[in-house]
Amino acid sequence: MATATKKKKKKNNNNFKFIKWFWALFFAGVLSIVLIFLVASWEWLGELPTFETLENPQTNLASQVISSDGELLGKFYLDDNRTDVAYEDLPENLVNALLASEDIRFYEHSGIDARGTLRAVVYLGKKGGASTISQQLSRQLFVGVRSKNTFEAIVQKIKEWVIATRLERQYTKEEIIKMYLNIYDFGNTADGIKSAARIYFGKAPIDLKIEESAMLVGMLQNSSYFNPLRRKEKVRQKRNMVLGQMGKYGYITEKERDSLQAMEIDLNYHPESHRDGIATYFRMYLQRFMNQWAKKNPKPALKGERDKWNIYLDGLRIYTTIDSRMQKNAEEAVAEHMKRLQAEFFHQNTPDRNKTAPFIEEVPGEIDRIMERAIKSSHRWHNLKNQGKSEKEIRASFKEPVEMTVFDWNSETKEKDTVMTPLDSIRYYKSFLKTAMMSMEPQTGHVKAWVGGINYNHFQYDNVIQGARQVGSTFKPFVYAAAIDQLRLSPCDLLPDNQYCIEANKHGNPDPWCPKNSDGKYSGEMLTLKNALANSVNTVTAQLIDKVGPRSVVSIARNLGITGDIPEVPSIALGTADLNVYEMVGAYGAFANQGVYVKPVMVTRIEDKNGTVLFEYVPETKDVLSKDVAYAMVDLMSGVTQGGSGTRLRTTGAEKYNPAYKEIITGYPYEFKNPIAGKTGTTQNQSDGWFMGMVPNLVTGVWVGGDDKAVHFSSIRYGQGASMALPIWGLYMKKNYANKELGVSDGEFEKPEELSINVDCDKVEEDTENVIDTEDDLDF
Repeated sequence: MATATKKKKKKNNNNFKFIKWFWALFFAGVLSIVLIFLVASWEWLGELPTFETLENPQTNLASQVISSDGELLGKFYLDDNRTDVAYEDLPENLVNALLASEDIRFYEHSGIDARGTLRAVVYLGKKGGASTISQQLSRQLFVGVRSKNTFEAIVQKIKEWVIATRLERQYTKEEIIKMYLNIYDFGNTADGIKSAARIYFGKAPIDLKIEESAMLVGMLQNSSYFNPLRRKEKVRQKRNMVLGQMGKYGYITEKERDSLQAMEIDLNYHPESHRDGIATYFRMYLQRFMNQWAKKNPKPALKGERDKWNIYLDGLRIYTTIDSRMQKNAEEAVAEHMKRLQAEFFHQNTPDRNKTAPFIEEVPGEIDRIMERAIKSSHRWHNLKNQGKSEKEIRASFKEPVEMTVFDWNSETKEKDTVMTPLDSIRYYKSFLKTAMMSMEPQTGHVKAWVGGINYNHFQYDNVIQGARQVGSTFKPFVYAAAIDQLRLSPCDLLPDNQYCIEANKHGNPDPWCPKNSDGKYSGEMLTLKNALANSVNTVTAQLIDKVGPRSVVSIARNLGITGDIPEVPSIALGTADLNVYEMVGAYGAFANQGVYVKPVMVTRIEDKNGTVLFEYVPETKDVLSKDVAYAMVDLMSGVTQGGSGTRLRTTGAEKYNPAYKEIITGYPYEFKNPIAGKTGTTQNQSDGWFMGMVPNLVTGVWVGGDDKAVHFSSIRYGQGASMALPIWGLYMKKNYANKELGVSDGEFEKPEELSINVDCDKVEEDTENVIDTEDDLDF
């Protein structure tokens, strides 16, 4: 019995010791956890984010470029193509997929899931990790990539716990979910859920289907490994695991789960880069504009923030005047016409037809100078020069064949892989005709479409605003405007089509100037100003500039926003000045806007990421011409499309087979019936083709030509503005009119109530009442 009593006492002592050790270990554990948190909060394990930083965590946000019709044209970013989306704009199925696969007890814990942590410790992570959504967010925001060093990894984990609990106190559960999905890098420049939904599926997050949401949530484990572009089957397996979890926790039915798991990954990949999408040339202009704006406008920075705006990091919203629908129409019109025009140019410049193709050498040594300039301005030249290569070595490298990807109109991707020497590639690229097009609403100055070239990836020079080329006869309306304004002439007034000379030393001209008509002939007839402009009769234009003087013409052009160099000599009447499409469209806008010049505008408003307005555009306007004169000019230019070089806009050409296109084409598929005012322009040797076209609420300018003036058609048939540039305008307007929502006018130009200038030329007869006195001139 004594032995039994001793055994009982020993057992009780053992139980007591066990209980004592249990509680000792328990309190030691609790104390250790508390101590760990205290040590971490005292920053003994490294710096932690401050209260202010937690309040305003700094993440790089891409700036958005938004069209006038609310579409995203593109973004400005360096490494992070991120745009925040509100929690309300996240679909329920996306949130459910996230909770089911990452943190099912998210709404029950305060940053640390005790059950999950214990499970991870006991099973060494084999049955899932213990990182909550809050911890994953803290790692993304403040901790960074997990270290491979065990001790450092443990310290990082402790920091995650501390920051996660702080985030839980600072933000609501919904805000944490929103922040996590907004900050995660889904790969392929898809930073954040908004970019991911757009890049992988071509839609907004709210429109994601269940299987699409499951795929994106599956990528959260490791977006580099689970990359749907490279490992589609792995991504499908991971997506199905997420769908399985959603079924397990009742977010979807068993039938839905099985059906969705059977589906293949269906991507609608929309890569986003500075060179992809629409309005690429415009966005590159806008990038320069925004960088200048950022320099001039200080940022009201908070503590620890940058004191200057950064368009790549600060998530600005830039509201532009570009209409995405009209921009697409413009780009399609350019591609459709330029592809065919280029085919004709290649057809005419085969080696047996032109041994110096793509050049036509008017001046001895011109081709050599062009090629030498191109060689020395190339990236290859500068790169090899920086590497210390000799000039002999560099020049030799230009003759060695290399593999390269070049532009090709006939490829679906507009690129083809080939092998050629760098010297041949320069000649190849010189053979492409370039273009520029801008379309503007004259009453507001809002630029609706902007196409700076044929392909931004391969031709990055923006011909809308960077390029300046001879404008040819599109300058003549400025001469006519000066004459009508100062001499009170009428479109119905008459002048003879005879050879006309301006004597030497008059108007600053050192030599006599006797311009010829384009065909070298003179009809000898009396022509109305309307007929003379419609047919670009040079002799009549010469008479007009002689009467008003070059200075008054230059003054009109300056008031219409032209800043390019225009010498005050009579020859400017025929368009010898080099001007750009941007300023020409702005100037023509005043004719359509009853004589009021409105400076072209591209940006209406800039907001910060919180919606605070930082900039709003104030229109810049100037009264240049009276309503009567402006309307008379519109009437004059209407003659261009009624009986002049723009008549093909009114007719349909016969169908014919063209060997260059290798297809049957319709000559002029436009047949416009509505009022159109415009002017074609063709420069010497057909180097430049222009068309300026106007309807009451839209003015559009188009230029087509080669990089160098030696690159041109050999004949006027294809080299004139009516063949090179006008078709782009016609195709563009056909597309615009097909979409009634755009509201492009097909009505009459507004006529002043009391028009003092006669524009009805139907009854004009050749009598002295309408003949302009050629001796009466104004020498300004």
